[in-house]
Parts: sequence; C-alpha cells; structure tokens
Amino acid sequence: MKLSKIPKLVRSANRYRAQHGLVATCRYAMQRARRRALGQSDIFSQFSFVLEKPVGQPYRDGDAAANTVNWFIPAVGRGSGGHLNIFRFVRYLEEQGFDCRIVITNAPGQDPAMVEREIAAWFFPLKARVYIGADKAPPAHITFATAWHTAYDVRNFQSTRHKCYFVQDFEPWFFPSGSSSTFAEETYRFGFTGVTAGTWLASVLNRDYGMTTHAIGFSYDRDLYKPLPRQNPELKRVFFYARPNTPRRSFELGIMVLAEVVRELPGTQVVLAGADLSEFAIPFAYENPGIVDLADLPELYCQCDAALVLSFSNLSLLPLELMACGVPVVSNRAPYTEWLLTDENSRLERPTVPALAGAICDLLRHPEQAQRLKAGGFATCSATDWAVEGRRLGAILSSLPGTAPASPTTRSDRCPT
Repeated sequence: MKLSKIPKLVRSANRYRAQHGLVATCRYAMQRARRRALGQSDIFSQFSFVLEKPVGQPYRDGDAAANTVNWFIPAVGRGSGGHLNIFRFVRYLEEQGFDCRIVITNAPGQDPAMVEREIAAWFFPLKARVYIGADKAPPAHITFATAWHTAYDVRNFQSTRHKCYFVQDFEPWFFPSGSSSTFAEETYRFGFTGVTAGTWLASVLNRDYGMTTHAIGFSYDRDLYKPLPRQNPELKRVFFYARPNTPRRSFELGIMVLAEVVRELPGTQVVLAGADLSEFAIPFAYENPGIVDLADLPELYCQCDAALVLSFSNLSLLPLELMACGVPVVSNRAPYTEWLLTDENSRLERPTVPALAGAICDLLRHPEQAQRLKAGGFATCSATDWAVEGRRLGAILSSLPGTAPASPTTRSDRCPT
C-alpha cells in the first residue's frame, strides 16, 4: 500500500465509525482484508446460476415413470434440520411407492456413493440414489426445489413434467434487502406448486405471489422427545436456543432478556445451546453445551423450567420438541409463530426485553402457570404425527396429473449417471 493513501483511509474509517460504531467498523475492516487476501470476487460466476440455461431434454410422456420424484437439494451437512425434514419426507414417500432421487446442485466433485453413506450415517438410510449436478439428474415425473438457489436449477431443468417447491422458510428474509433477497423472492413467481412447512408460509406465498400451495404440518420424534426425571428440581433453569449466526433467531434480544431475568431472579441458571459462544461477553453465568447431539437434547431440555425460543421468520421444530419434553415455551407473538403457538400452549409476548423477561419470570414464580402451559403443550404435540404428514404429502403429489405411485416394493429402472 502506498503511504500517500493512509490519510485518506483513516478519514474514511473515521467516517464509517461515526456512522456505524466501532464494532461494525472492525468487522468491515476484517471483511475487506479477507477479500483482499482471497483476490477479486467473481460476481458473474458466483451468481450465474440465476440465468436461464435449459438443462436436459424437454420432457415427453413416457420419459419417466409416474412415481419418480427428483429432490434438488443443497450440499448435505451433518446435523442440518432442513435436510432432516427433507429426508424424512423422502422416506415417507418411498414407503408409499414413490421412487425418489437426491440431486445435489452445489457440490461439484463429490462422490455420489459417499454422499449416500453420509446420509445413512448422519440421518438414516434411504433407497434414493444420489446424483451430483442437475446435468446428471435423470428424467422425473416430479421435481422438487428445496431452497431458493435450487429453485433456479429446477426452473432450468427440462426433463420433468411437474415442478414443485418444498418451502421451509421465507428465504428472502435471510438477506438484507438487495440482490440476494431479490433473487430468493423471485423464485416464488416461477409457477411451481408449493408444499410449505405450516400454514403461514402457504398463505403468504399464495396471497403475495399467486403460488398454488399446500401446507403440511410439524411433529416430533415420539421415541426421543418425552419427559425425563428432573435432577435438582429446586434450581430454576431457563433454556435459550442461542444462534448468533442465524439473525432470525434473535440472539441479541435473547441475551438482553435473560440478563433481565437473572437480575430480577438471582440464582436462575441459564442454558445457551446451539453454538459456541466463547467469543461473546455475556453478563451472567451460563452453561454452553454448544451444538448438542440429537440423542442428548431431551435430557438437556427436561432439566429446564422454561425455554425462550425466538423466531423472526417461520418456526423451527424446536417448540414442539420442547413441549413434548414438558418444558413451557416463551416466544414472540407474530403471524409466523402463531400458526402453531397459541396462548394455550405457550407464552407469547411482544419482542421487547420487559415483555419477554416478565413472561419468563412469571413462569418461574408461578408453577401453576407453567403447569397450564405444559398441559397445553402436551395436547398440541399429541395432535401431531409425522406419518400423517407424510401421507398428506403423498396425497398432494398423487393429485398432480398423471402421478401413480407404485407398490412400495416395486422400484422403477434408474437412469445411469
């Protein structure tokens, strides 16, 4: 760097600090340094997938059996809740006679056989074969997009009769308003048939984008999530799903709320699970198990008197899993939470520190209120069933013209890679 540029850089840094604060300035400087170290960013290559580039031959009747379903998914990650939901429904469709395939769109060079083994080890075994890249995907009667960038791949994929969209969240909200949020939002106008996680998404996508939508519900693993014996019941413990890198789970608000709870009720123990928080200065004592294995979650939940679960987009499965363990849930009141959470099964409040902290303190001080929410939570959980939702998805797909599930023991021929 030329020395003559230093005064100009200092002036720019001071202006940025005055507008955005010291922390934001340091973060921005680190990002700039990282970009310089990595070289120029190739914007066109990074976002070229949004361009219309037909892949495969146009579909003709008879190109694929009437029970075939391609699932275009992002690269598989261990512990991914989104992938778990996808694979769960793949398994239910296989049980109903559908021939499913997994197509990974953003992992060039991966070995399909290795990915199949990873899915079996990290989640559970599937009959579905894995294909890497849309250009390797076999023709299918139905093809699903499962995330906004895979929707562009499905739009370009020609070798299918029906195009569907498995929507688990409102992904434009994952980004600041700009290019990425616009690219994500535009996928809802592609004309796909939507299958959504819950009724809120179904309503929004139908009302605002004209998408034909079908809602499927949530449930929980009955063999895993259930009440367990409480150790040290005299201690008051509060659970918080702490995900600093997931803005829609509102980590900062949660920490402010829990600080107020601890101030109001000294001695309250706080459990912060979901991420390593060692880089954060948190103003109260806490337990941080980080990312917890699924098998260990029920024991962790059942040692808590209340759980704070914040969501500023569609809900995750966490509230139902906590309810099944007998833990009262406190959450923010909003359309994207109230499709599942009610005043009978949870404590809903405005997303402010006094309101949410007051709700948690009420539950810790008044066991009868906590008991009422426990009963409401158990009633909500008992009314759900993954198998019912799996059959619901099978019925939705069977209603598409020409769809005909085979006998569950019958497999159609697969196209070679």
